[in-house]
Amino acid sequence: MTVLTEPTGETTTPIAPSKSTHSGPKVSRGGRIFSYSFLTITAVLWMIPLVWTIYTSLRPEKDTQKYGYLSTGGSFNFDNYAQAWNQGGFSNYFLNSAIITIPAVVLTLVFASMVAFAVSRFRWRFNITLLILFTAGNLLPQQILAAPLFQLYKHFELPYSVSDSGSLLNTYYGVIAANIAFQVGFCTFVLSNYMKALPGELTEAAMVDGAGVWKQFWKIILPLCRPALAALATLEVIWVYNDFFWALLFIQTGDRLPVTTGINNLFGQYAQNDNLIAAGALLTAIPVLAIYVALQRQFVAGLTLGSNKG
Repeated sequence: MTVLTEPTGETTTPIAPSKSTHSGPKVSRGGRIFSYSFLTITAVLWMIPLVWTIYTSLRPEKDTQKYGYLSTGGSFNFDNYAQAWNQGGFSNYFLNSAIITIPAVVLTLVFASMVAFAVSRFRWRFNITLLILFTAGNLLPQQILAAPLFQLYKHFELPYSVSDSGSLLNTYYGVIAANIAFQVGFCTFVLSNYMKALPGELTEAAMVDGAGVWKQFWKIILPLCRPALAALATLEVIWVYNDFFWALLFIQTGDRLPVTTGINNLFGQYAQNDNLIAAGALLTAIPVLAIYVALQRQFVAGLTLGSNKG
């Protein structure tokens, strides 16, 4: 600490630095009460449907019909979950969702990180144009491309050893490719902004030491992007796993559909068991919830990156 002194002839007297009385902007008590009240009400309103779904899934249908949905009478058990698992065929549907989600998320992050590295760490003629094109792709509604993509997949020939339809239709590859195409733009935009915030001296020092482009990307930049990659991985797993549109459009065989379509098996022809459907809906949410809990720290760190920078 620097000590200021004032001359007094033969001796010097240290002058302690004055303490600043400014401690930053203060939030009034009324503002804090309003914020906490608003957040509490929002959280309660958000939790009501989830709690009600859990409550409904634990009640037998006969008790619901006897006492009503707004009642508390009757028994509670996990029979609806067992019945939904067996009747809905969730074991097979979960496997199909894993086959689609895991490659789609991994390849999306790989492609997006490579493009983001190229447009953020190097200056070349069309780097900004390329980034704009990737970002603009997110503004295009996916549904308007359904008919052209269906025709493209239909006429894209594949060997019968790879596809029993002879095309991209009714294959996992078609759904994976569609998810990658529509998700890579958002991931590129996020990762490029994050990579731009990294000091340029890192890659400059690596170049001086003889590191090539691939080594700069793989050994230096990519490890520093782990928080951002973890946050994006969590979001991408949720989006791709919950996708219903592309799977329903491109896959025509029931045993290849993802878990989001498994709930359809719980609907009866003339009536429906809402308790059973609630249990099936909660079963589909378990993998996403587990992934979020596992990556919660990295997810929060990725979302708050740069929030404390002036």
